[in-house]
Amino acid sequence: MKPTLLLLAAGMGSRYGGLKQLDGLGPNGETIMDYSIYDAIKAGFGKIVFIIRKDFEDDFREKVLKKYEGHVPVELCFQSLDALPEGFECPADRVKPWGTNHAVLMAKDVVKEPFCVINCDDFYNRDAFMVIGKFLADLPEGSKNNYAMVGFRVGNTLSENGSVARGICSKDADEHLTTVVERTEIMRVNGPICYKDDNGEWVPVDDNTPVSMNMWGFTPDYFEHSEEYFKEFLSDPKNMENLKAEFFIPLMVNKLICEKTATVKVLDTTSKWFGVTYSADRQSVVDKIQSLVDEGVYPAGLF
Repeated sequence: MKPTLLLLAAGMGSRYGGLKQLDGLGPNGETIMDYSIYDAIKAGFGKIVFIIRKDFEDDFREKVLKKYEGHVPVELCFQSLDALPEGFECPADRVKPWGTNHAVLMAKDVVKEPFCVINCDDFYNRDAFMVIGKFLADLPEGSKNNYAMVGFRVGNTLSENGSVARGICSKDADEHLTTVVERTEIMRVNGPICYKDDNGEWVPVDDNTPVSMNMWGFTPDYFEHSEEYFKEFLSDPKNMENLKAEFFIPLMVNKLICEKTATVKVLDTTSKWFGVTYSADRQSVVDKIQSLVDEGVYPAGLF
């Protein structure tokens, strides 16, 4: 069974501004999502599922979905604040979405095969899709609790215009993930790459240290784990009182690893990430995409 690509497209780019998911960066107005989907099809993915907000469905269908007709099956799912398990109500003052793993849960009724989760506004590059696509395609039928994460080398994921947030990963001798710790400030500091720790100190890390770019490989049983843990998350009063508390993918993954419920293989990739974290990044991304087109990696028009 061909794997499915699940794109998280419900967020607004707070540091960049606007719906950067719909920003045309390629030579013919292609979005970063277009390149991800093109690479995913090349890597053997058989279906695309978008998680979006209901309020920009019409715009999304018109500007995004139409172009994929005839190329790959596409489905839409919607993330909303009130999409909660029975017995729970969204706090009246909450405006922030419930986080990336809540977004993943929105696809539980349409995804019945191994699937890869990605951000819609990150340019992952083709090797990353090949690596995760092969892992998912090679899983035995009915496989459970055997997941994967593409571990980008941190030196391949920086912005030239400021610090970035990355999940710094540790792994065991079998290349299985042991921890992923979110570091909100990572950048080069006088040469070496460093992250700022909880005490405000800069800690150096090797350029090849694997980091999570939110490119995960799961099987459908992951939805069941997520539903159960989301109930626990919502039952904790501090998560309901904190209007910015979020149910992140790494939170769920760390729990499954710590409890030895699942393993997560860290897959190495030579891909160099780029994306529009800051508005100043935009021209650099346009130039990098044009270079890839000039080199023949991508056609001038994708779809």
